[in-house]
Amino acid sequence: MAAEQMLTSDFATLPDLIRAHAAERGGKIAIADDTSNIDYRTLDAMLDRVAAALQRDGVSQRSNIAIVALPSVSNALVFLGALRAGCAAAPIAPSATPDQIVAMIADSGAPIVFLDEAAKEALAGHVIAAKVVTFGAAFDAWLAPAGTQPAPVDIGPDDPFNIIYSSGTTGTPKGIVQSHAMRWAHIHRNAGAGFADAVTILATPLYSNTTLVSFLPTIGWGGTAVLMKKFDARRYLELAQQYRATHTMLVPVQYNRIMAVADFDAFDLSSFRFKSCTSAPFSAALKADVLARWPGLLIEYYGMTEGGGTTLLNATAHPTKLHSVGQPVEGHDIRLIDDDGNEVKQGEMGEVVGRSPAMMNGYHGRPDATRAAEWYDADGNRFIRHGDVGRFDEDGFLILMDRKKDLIISGGYNIYPSDLEAVLAQHSDVADSTVVGVPSDAWGETPVGFYVARHAGADTAEILNWTNARLGKTQRLSALYTIDELPRSAIGKVLKRELRDQLVQQGKTQTA
Repeated sequence: MAAEQMLTSDFATLPDLIRAHAAERGGKIAIADDTSNIDYRTLDAMLDRVAAALQRDGVSQRSNIAIVALPSVSNALVFLGALRAGCAAAPIAPSATPDQIVAMIADSGAPIVFLDEAAKEALAGHVIAAKVVTFGAAFDAWLAPAGTQPAPVDIGPDDPFNIIYSSGTTGTPKGIVQSHAMRWAHIHRNAGAGFADAVTILATPLYSNTTLVSFLPTIGWGGTAVLMKKFDARRYLELAQQYRATHTMLVPVQYNRIMAVADFDAFDLSSFRFKSCTSAPFSAALKADVLARWPGLLIEYYGMTEGGGTTLLNATAHPTKLHSVGQPVEGHDIRLIDDDGNEVKQGEMGEVVGRSPAMMNGYHGRPDATRAAEWYDADGNRFIRHGDVGRFDEDGFLILMDRKKDLIISGGYNIYPSDLEAVLAQHSDVADSTVVGVPSDAWGETPVGFYVARHAGADTAEILNWTNARLGKTQRLSALYTIDELPRSAIGKVLKRELRDQLVQQGKTQTA
């Protein structure tokens, strides 16, 4: 079947789409990294060799394979080749601790794990209950011989596509099982995004859903994906100019660092048509700066790796709504509920829950956690809890207040850290900042701030007084600490739990 027919059908698999692209545009570059690239014809043949090797090793359909590696052509080959064998890929963050990596491999149940050299060194001396294949000469030797065809498999919409392990910002990472139907929805919904002739530059890791929601449509529609092994703002601009990039997905901290490059305006970015952002709060001021100086549409997505509902903000078309995360995508149902699970009235704040064609099967091996993440409406429809608190404005744009778990309840008052962070960030000496809640003898909890200074002479006491003078009496920071760099996950989320735990361990809880 031709790729065009598949892409307009009710369901198709990514391995079949790659096969069609190989026949129709075989010489086009499919994936590139810092040192190599691969066209669709070669990609298709390599997927056969990976799938055949997995079958040779007794890895059965619907099993999982694990990958611990930085983004690369080889990493992508194994991920996509596993799909052709009917397996699910479990990409794991190499930035996790060795003990965490070993635990995630074990949790996935993968009989085989693929490592790059850095991961191999990091895991030296650790016992891994799986066959280990390292990228490079060992991987080349492991592959089935050129021309080998795997046994065909029948892949259904509900079959697992991948397991994405959560970032761990709220504790032990959970394996989020996503189906072929969910990933098909991600590909299919991008019919108007121009991915067929896209050159998409990606600077986030392949174990992140943030990356995959752009990488998979790029490959599914027959575009070119350029992978950065490690993000560097200037190198990103150089690659974007070199490849004449048309599409990108970045997280807010990356946009911030790119826009701060001193000679940003000297780079030719005129080829860009579609820039997107997700995964962390994207300030209205930063969105406005990107709109003013970087060509192409700017789209912000709000959603979860677990699925549920997605909102979309076309920042280019709605410059007065930059404080929001947009409106629900067509076919996505997003509602707000109170602590008792009842829907709130229009304009009131509530916990975000969502339902759409793109929803996880559940957490791998954790049915209790899956049930805790679900909410059902009066008609029995399944929704996923997003864990955020927000409200809809009069035009149906969703305005997020904060993560529900980050809400600070001080003296009976609800304090949203994002409100305090917005004020703290306005001080001219503050380059980056966050606010967390810590235990307080007097109030139960109290807000404490952390900031990265723009220069060595920043006066913490002055910044604290300046910020509190602009906050309500119940919102004021009880303390402010300077820090060299805020701890963040690989996709830019501030690890507030680390900061909170650090203060508690140091005995810096508040008595007032």
